[in-house]
Amino acid sequence: MSDHITTINPATGKELKTYERMSRSEVEDIIKKCHEAHLDWRLIPAEKRAQVVANIGRSLQANKEKLAKIMCEEMGKPISTGYSEVDVCTGICDYTAETGPEFLKEEARDLQLGRTGYIHYSPIGIVYGIQPWNFPAYQVIRYAIASIMTGNGVLLKHASNVTGSGLLLEEIFREGGLPEHLFRVLVIDHDQSNDVIAHELVRGVTFTGSTEGGAKVAVEAAKHVKKSVLELGSNDAFIVMSDADLDLAVEGCVAGRMANNAETCIAAKRFIVVDSVYEEFQARFVERMKAVKSGDPMKEDTRLGPMARKDLREKLHEQVQESVKNGAQILIGGEVPDGDGYYYPATVLNNVQPGQPAYDDELFGPVASLIRAKDDEDAFRLANDSKFGLGGGIFSKNVDHARKLAADCFDTGMVFINGYSLAQPNMPFGGVKNSGYGREHGGLGVREFANAKSIFDMGGTIAA
Repeated sequence: MSDHITTINPATGKELKTYERMSRSEVEDIIKKCHEAHLDWRLIPAEKRAQVVANIGRSLQANKEKLAKIMCEEMGKPISTGYSEVDVCTGICDYTAETGPEFLKEEARDLQLGRTGYIHYSPIGIVYGIQPWNFPAYQVIRYAIASIMTGNGVLLKHASNVTGSGLLLEEIFREGGLPEHLFRVLVIDHDQSNDVIAHELVRGVTFTGSTEGGAKVAVEAAKHVKKSVLELGSNDAFIVMSDADLDLAVEGCVAGRMANNAETCIAAKRFIVVDSVYEEFQARFVERMKAVKSGDPMKEDTRLGPMARKDLREKLHEQVQESVKNGAQILIGGEVPDGDGYYYPATVLNNVQPGQPAYDDELFGPVASLIRAKDDEDAFRLANDSKFGLGGGIFSKNVDHARKLAADCFDTGMVFINGYSLAQPNMPFGGVKNSGYGREHGGLGVREFANAKSIFDMGGTIAA
């Protein structure tokens, strides 16, 4: 393992910057200082913590251009998408500042003999986050702001290819008035990361990434009896029912597949279309995918930039080739282009069946899998025929029926009806099955790493 991390611009393949990995002694010092900062921070009233959280949101906006640019340079995110990501992060800060104190408010409950019990939400200590590269700001803000609101200290191990983004966030947090050392970035490798999980001062671990990586983190956390939250991969199905508005469905499905450079866990990936509208949907969908503008991510009108790393492009292409070998058909795309950078074209696969990576696994890039269903009932069977369960979508003109199907028939953590969206600060985010466990956002995040402490005012009563 190298003592340094070098970030690469995926649009050019050229080096950006080199960072020195931290030594064990440096990491130990950071952990201790983070814990000391937490001991003071936990005593600050929630309302005052909320003011700092709101100030961090303002600091994010003040640094919007700088943060969007470094995300674009480090992982190829189109610059316009970077601006939107910063706005979402600010929204999380604002929502958490507004609602956090209420979610953390002590609750009183009646006990026997007229006595009172209290549920007090206390911070647990240091929360350690291991985060991926695809949303360099949002993935961090999502867990860090909730944990800070609760009164915890926060450590971050960011993906190595977005090291600069992580360090910039540390500066932004301090500019927002967060006490020194309460949020710190660890520039470390995976072996050092396991030591951080095991550290006695670290009380919780949250991980976003692959199912395989999440399983390893969960095992390490369990060894040391640490609570963990996992937000993992998925192969989200978007169902186009027989009564769908096809214009809306095509637009929503293209948006859902191409969001964030087509590199997001909650992207639409499998498109399950009922037989009666399949041919028409396919024709329209392919035309819209052909029109997606690919190019320099620093240009405002670019919708599809390069993939974040060369190895990720290689893996995606292998998955496409393996799917074709097993019967899938390429309608557009599917070839690695010549030239600099790690670009991959918008690709549509037809005749996607079980046993193909396009059906069974997550394709983390601009590849859409079309699957034909016999009818509406068969569509939901196919949608749930997956080891994943993060999100999904339904297109139908009967919204009430679609809502009932979403509630009763879709085995996922989130469902979008007649549209597509990424995270919303006031709605819970998380999945089921191999897509992980635990919830963030929507107020639930501030309690994930809180100690729901029961306090009994017995008034001298001895209950046997």
